[in-house]
Amino acid sequence: MAAAVTALNTTNARSSKTESYVDNKRRDDIRQANILAARAVADAVRTSLGPKGMDKMISSANGEVIITNDGATILNKMEVLQPAAKMLVDLSRSQDAAAGDGTTTVVVLAGSLLRRSLSLLSAGIHPTVISDSLYKLSVRAVDVLHSMAIPLELSDRDSLVKSAATSLNSKVVSQYSSLLAPLAVDAVLSVVDPEHPDLVDLRDIKIVKKLGGTVDDTELIHGLVFDKKVSHTAGCPTRVENAKIAVIQFQISPPKTDIEQSIIVSDYTQMDRILREERNYILGMVKKIKASGCNVLLIQKSILRDAVTDLSLHYLAEAKILVVKDVERDEIEFITKTLNCLPIANIEHFREEKLGHADLVEEVLIGDGSKIIKITGIKDVGRTTTVLVRGSNQLMIDEAERSLHDALCVVRYGALNLLLCIASF
Repeated sequence: MAAAVTALNTTNARSSKTESYVDNKRRDDIRQANILAARAVADAVRTSLGPKGMDKMISSANGEVIITNDGATILNKMEVLQPAAKMLVDLSRSQDAAAGDGTTTVVVLAGSLLRRSLSLLSAGIHPTVISDSLYKLSVRAVDVLHSMAIPLELSDRDSLVKSAATSLNSKVVSQYSSLLAPLAVDAVLSVVDPEHPDLVDLRDIKIVKKLGGTVDDTELIHGLVFDKKVSHTAGCPTRVENAKIAVIQFQISPPKTDIEQSIIVSDYTQMDRILREERNYILGMVKKIKASGCNVLLIQKSILRDAVTDLSLHYLAEAKILVVKDVERDEIEFITKTLNCLPIANIEHFREEKLGHADLVEEVLIGDGSKIIKITGIKDVGRTTTVLVRGSNQLMIDEAERSLHDALCVVRYGALNLLLCIASF
C-alpha cells in the first residue's frame, strides 16, 4: 500500500513538471512568434531606407498602384493582422505625426532591437531586465542627441534648407530637392509667428495638386489657388482687379419646401407667375450682393439643392461678378482665414464689412491647356500660404506631395524645438 502511494506521488510530480515545461515552452514560442512577426514588418521596409533605398510598388485591391519609398505610406497600405506587427505600424504612424520623417528608420531600429532581444532571451535573461535596459538606453540616447544638437534660429534659413534637403534626398523626387527644400522652408516661415514659434500648424499650408508640367513647375503662392474654372455661363468675367470677395454658404436659387412634395400647375398664367416670382427673387438677391460692392463670389457646394442656377448666373454676369462655385465645405475655414473675412450664411447678413479684399482674381491658363483660379495681393492676409504641386503623372504628383509634407514637418519640428542635430560618421 505504501509503495502504491509513493508511486502515485512520483507520477503526480512528473506530471506537474511536464505541464510546467509545456507551459514555459508555449510561452517562449508565443514570444518568439511575436518578435519574428515584428521583424518581418521591419525587413519589408528595410531595403527602402536611405538615399540608396529601393522604391516599393504597391498594388491595392481596387487596382490602385503606388510607387514610393516612404515608410509610413508602405506600412499604411500593408494589411497587417498580427498584433505585434501592428505595433510597428502604429510606431510608424506616431513618428509621422510627431516629426513627419524618419518613419522607416524607427521601424528598422525597432526590428534590430527585437532581433538582439531574441538572442538575449535565448541566453536566459528575463524579459523585464531587457525592457528596463532598453528604457535606460533610450534615455541615454536622448542625452547624446541633445549634446550633439546645435541651437537653431528661425532667421538661419540656410540651416533650415539643409535639414529639409536631407529629408528629401532619400525620396523618389530627390533630384528636385534644390527646388522643394527652399519652398518648404519659405512656406513654414510664412505661417510661423516669430513670437510663438511653437504654434506652427501645417493646416495653414494648403497643397493643391494639378496634373501637367513637371515637378520643376511647383511654386509657392502667397494667396489662394482653386483647381477649377470660373463659371463661364452667360459671359461671367474671368479676371477682376481690386476684388471684393464674399464667401457665401447659401444658395442663389429658388427656395424649396421643407418637405418633399409636388406642385401641379395646369394654368399657363399661374406658370408665368411662378417663373416671374422666381426671377424677382433671384434678381433681388443679386441686387443686394451688388449693392455691397462685391465683385467676386465664392459659393459653397450645396447638397440640398443647386447652389446656383443658370438664371442666377445670368444675373450675376450682368452685374459683372466673377463666380467660383462648388467650393468644398472643408475649405471654407482656410479660405476665410486667408482672406481675413467672414463666411456669409444668409443673404440678409450680406454686408461690406464681411468681404475680403485682393488686388487680383483671375483664371490662369497653365501649360497643358487646363485652368486654375488664383487670388493674389490679398489685403490683411492671414498667416497662410498655398503650394501648387505639378507633375507629369498622378504617381509623381502624389509622391511629390508626400515628400513635400515630410520636408514641411522637418522644418516645423526645427521651428518648434529650435535645435538641429548633426552627426558625423
